[in-house]
Amino acid sequence: MCLRRNKFIKAVINVAAKIPTFRSDKRGASAIELSFFLGLLAFGMLNVADISIYIYQRMEVENATQMGVQAAWSNCDPTQGQVPATFPAGNCPNLTTNITTAVTSTSLGANVQLQSGSPSEGYYCVNSSGTLQYVSSVSIPPPPDCTVAGTPGNQPGDYIEVATTYAYAPLFPGITVAGAFTTPITKTAFMRLN
Repeated sequence: MCLRRNKFIKAVINVAAKIPTFRSDKRGASAIELSFFLGLLAFGMLNVADISIYIYQRMEVENATQMGVQAAWSNCDPTQGQVPATFPAGNCPNLTTNITTAVTSTSLGANVQLQSGSPSEGYYCVNSSGTLQYVSSVSIPPPPDCTVAGTPGNQPGDYIEVATTYAYAPLFPGITVAGAFTTPITKTAFMRLN
């Protein structure tokens, strides 16, 4: 027992004697510093990549939505009696098909989808603050003017609304801040048909 204790004490004394030499030894310090720096750099680069992809995909969804309402506008001719486009059914042939084709024509493809109930159509007026205000459905005649919206001199317009959705998933979930971004990405666009 005493022999083991003496060996242990000698080992502790030897280690204690070598501590000053370990403190003065600078080998490997730059490798440790580099690993810390590269870890921070990699974290930053992963965040930049994920945020950039999210921004790009949001812009593509917005573009797809705009293309959808433009497809409705270009395919439903008011001079041919195709407006309102959604009422009665078939008034503007292939409306939903044309909108869906336009929406899926971006680089995101069929991953961008029309939201349930889209496209929708109604009579809207521009109110005094410059925003669209819903006035009535296209299934009934429009009101004579925009008194309801506070702009009595204006006529209500027939607007079509296209709403899209895209399920965003970050490349590096749990590592980057992109996991906190809103998903799915949804966009809505309006276009006046007459």
